[in-house]
Amino acid sequence: MRFARFRSGGKIAYGIVADGVVEEISSTPFLRYELTGDRYALDDVRLLSPCLASKVVAIASNYRDHAAEMGKPPPPVPNFFFKPSTAVIGPADAIFWPPGCRRLDYEGELAVVMGAVARGVRPDRWREVVLGFTCGIDATARDLQEVDGQWGRAKGFDTSAPLGPWIETEADPSDLRLVTRVNGEIKQDANTAQLVFGVPELVAFVTSYVTLLPGDVILTGTPAGIGPLATGDRLQVEISGIGTLMVAVRGGPPPD
Repeated sequence: MRFARFRSGGKIAYGIVADGVVEEISSTPFLRYELTGDRYALDDVRLLSPCLASKVVAIASNYRDHAAEMGKPPPPVPNFFFKPSTAVIGPADAIFWPPGCRRLDYEGELAVVMGAVARGVRPDRWREVVLGFTCGIDATARDLQEVDGQWGRAKGFDTSAPLGPWIETEADPSDLRLVTRVNGEIKQDANTAQLVFGVPELVAFVTSYVTLLPGDVILTGTPAGIGPLATGDRLQVEISGIGTLMVAVRGGPPPD
């Protein structure tokens, strides 16, 4: 099943997406809901970020090839950091160039959307607390990351966490092809089978330290092939069995 959050006129609602139609539901997929009977053509609505996360937990260096391209070994345990709720945007929105940044990078990722309050979850029970999956981007001010040492500014700026286009509940996160394109050119092409730590391990590890709430997101890490963006670029992340997230880049580096 696919749950989308959408706008139609002045209304914002959740719905179930199937066969080019969105069937509105009475609440959110995180609560009890019923079909309202209202139906919309998918092309006639604007898709929004599929969840309102209180926080995004992002995993660093979780593909061996990406760790290698960054000159680091894979971490012995998951290494995570946070993006605030204000970093989240949806499909067809724009990543806005952060102040002072001269190199803005893309990182395409599989995103895990929590469906229940999760604390101390065992790896074999991760399905009980996960609603589904969506496409994600970890936009990174690479030069600011190197200058600061810690990553709050470089990875937590407004618009740095695009998500979408919807939440897919049936995907198998252990075997999904992830392709990132910039202006139609493939830049990243990998499979989630290459993750150092898979979704069960990530859910268990993160929830042993941090309580996750319904709608919170775990970004599972990016594969090799990261690189810089330019003003006006069109960035796409496509994950098999889920869909395609596309955003634009607005603004630009400061003048010399």
